[in-house]
Amino acid sequence: MSLDRDIVEFSTLDSKCAYLGDRLMRLRYNYIFNATFELNSKYVEYGWRRFGKYYSKPICHECDKCKSIRVHAPSFVFGKSAKRAIKKNKHTKIILKNPSVTFQHVNLYNKYHKFMQEKKDWDFNPMTFQRYHDLYVDGHGDFGKEVLYFIDNKLVGVDLIDIVTNGISSIYFFYDPDFSKYSLGRYSLYQQILIAKEYNLEWIYLGYNVKECSSLNYKEYYKPYQTLQKYVEFDKPAVWQFEDGGF
Repeated sequence: MSLDRDIVEFSTLDSKCAYLGDRLMRLRYNYIFNATFELNSKYVEYGWRRFGKYYSKPICHECDKCKSIRVHAPSFVFGKSAKRAIKKNKHTKIILKNPSVTFQHVNLYNKYHKFMQEKKDWDFNPMTFQRYHDLYVDGHGDFGKEVLYFIDNKLVGVDLIDIVTNGISSIYFFYDPDFSKYSLGRYSLYQQILIAKEYNLEWIYLGYNVKECSSLNYKEYYKPYQTLQKYVEFDKPAVWQFEDGGF
């Protein structure tokens, strides 16, 4: 792969898979110093995930369970469940802005991950200001945004997204578990779809779906969606295909 900008390429060694405990995982990384809007969009279309200036994709031996998935926003229909979630949040305040890091961000992140450790046995490593900045603020360029959710003037959810040429790339969302009744995870995704519909953006890129992983396989309930059929280099077309017959 030849690109006209500064990129450092490396890969990890095999380690325990974060999604399937009986398997090993290996990731390929590109560290990009100054990604443009166009370059970031291309990486997203080809199934790479961005955290800060780090772009990664799986290169696991004899395993292709991680499937990049994108939802077709113009065709998405808001059913009864979606309408209930939206109604519950009719007083929720939403702010769209450039990514930032505050005490509220870090404390909320740690509270959410501590909750998920107890609920789903996630590994818990306390977040620091520097690490949060490196993962969610650094490298945002003119495409990275955060969507902040407030209830009664309290920060209860943070949604990190990238705006790309043909859609929205969903990077990460975390919320206050004390406000679980508001279905903030689903509500944040519905907001992405509404934004995409308003600005004529076609796709919501949701990262990876692993059918055997309960923390990820919820994504296939948002239809219609496509999956990336094969990880290829930029000199070949990225092939996405509708699941369940498409529309």
